[in-house]
Amino acid sequence: MKKRVFLIVLDSLGIGEMPDAESFGDLGANTMKSISKSQKFYIPNLLAMGLGNIDGIDYLPKTQQPTAAVARLCEESKGKDTTVGHWELAGVVSEQALPTYPEGFPEDILDEFTRATGRGWLCNKPYSGTQVIKDYGREHLETGKLIVYTSADSVFQIAAHESLVPPEELYEYCRKARAILKGRHAVGRVIARPFIGEYPDYTRTTNRHDFSLEPTGRTLLDHLSENGKDVIGVGKIYDIFAGRGVTEKILTGTNDVGMKTCMELADRDFNGLCFINLVDFDQVYGHRNNVDGYALALSEFDAWLPKFLEKMTDDDVVMITADHGCDPGNESTDHSREYVPLLIWGEGIEKINLGTRPTFADVAATTAQLLGVEGFEAGTGFASELTENSALVKLAREAMERSYSPYSGFSVGAALLSKSGRVYTGCNIENAAFSPTVCAERTAFFKAVSEGETEFEAIAVCGGKGGEITDYCPPCGVCRQVMREFCGDDFRIYMVGADGGCRCVTLADILPESFSPDNVK
Repeated sequence: MKKRVFLIVLDSLGIGEMPDAESFGDLGANTMKSISKSQKFYIPNLLAMGLGNIDGIDYLPKTQQPTAAVARLCEESKGKDTTVGHWELAGVVSEQALPTYPEGFPEDILDEFTRATGRGWLCNKPYSGTQVIKDYGREHLETGKLIVYTSADSVFQIAAHESLVPPEELYEYCRKARAILKGRHAVGRVIARPFIGEYPDYTRTTNRHDFSLEPTGRTLLDHLSENGKDVIGVGKIYDIFAGRGVTEKILTGTNDVGMKTCMELADRDFNGLCFINLVDFDQVYGHRNNVDGYALALSEFDAWLPKFLEKMTDDDVVMITADHGCDPGNESTDHSREYVPLLIWGEGIEKINLGTRPTFADVAATTAQLLGVEGFEAGTGFASELTENSALVKLAREAMERSYSPYSGFSVGAALLSKSGRVYTGCNIENAAFSPTVCAERTAFFKAVSEGETEFEAIAVCGGKGGEITDYCPPCGVCRQVMREFCGDDFRIYMVGADGGCRCVTLADILPESFSPDNVK
């Protein structure tokens, strides 16, 4: 069990289109690949952690000795925005997309907004946030009307000059809009967008504030705080979750301030989750198609990271991920439907590749497990996969040394973990007649079953020529079928590589549409 988990969201750092990207208009989107082409891109520390080892990343160098566990996360929710992405990271999957307004908001909504605020409105279109104040800022100052606009996301944005509408007054207008936008018009966020300056050199300030829809289900934040854990929200986390489950909020306007805050929190004694959003990647660079700026921002985060990790204790875990994509190399300035990376670093964390996870919600389930808070039902936790395989791999290596393989010269070892906690090892045993040869995996299973065990959690397998591990050694078809006899879809197979790395797959991954005992009932 760990005492502190730092969950850092690099807002919009997608790593490649998801299978359904075309239906979102995002075919070919790849935020990470776009910025990797920039001369400003320099991330040696993230690469050392294993970023380039993640599934589907074939455009970054891989490392033979990663310092973190890695995974690729698939978004299950029907969306590609900040709200939906963060909610899913916290365990709430959105079955329906939040409403968007490509043609602007309906008149009845704007009429009610005008009555509530006493001010008229301008624009009411999807618009770039920097361009909209340039195009409408002067008229706004002349008329007092508020600039209302949206984007491809589920947002109702209100821009106003701070000299005419002070931030607190703008926030009150946003609260009134939030009260209006409900039911079928319940947008994910109402966003205050204050700006300053004189035409045409208007600039947005750091006084942005989000007024979010409450999560539609119980989140990790609710679960942890209800069980006495600290939940510290840094950046716009408090806003995204409408304050629910957050025990302490620290608002930060830029990446620099966010990273400085994280460094300070690393020195603080707390027990629970520190949930951080670094917004500049998305807000300042992704939406403005600034490839070099995005690459430089990631490089600056990478340079900051080692000093932050140095402050971690044996009781800490650091997770680094994202909430969606926003490819600055695309013509579009909107978010993109992409996989996101996950890096997990900490004392005792195995440096394994967890493959592709089916939902962001697995992060929530795993965080609850790491903090020792039981009963969180969303997602599938993989905390045990981060620790259990080290012992299994060691035993599988030892079993490999006992292999009897005089004919092929290919030695295999396996270590099988039963649900009772016992481990059974096996090696491959060859025969001159070939057909009586038994694989290491089946040897382990048959030993276990002969001892009365029929329920299993995981197996580690390693193999190679000349007594050395030469490559990942996947189970043969017969062994997979034996596994199916006793194991469910979530049975874990750890395959050990020549570099000492470990790849985890499930039985469902390597034996889809299988023939099981259920087929003969």
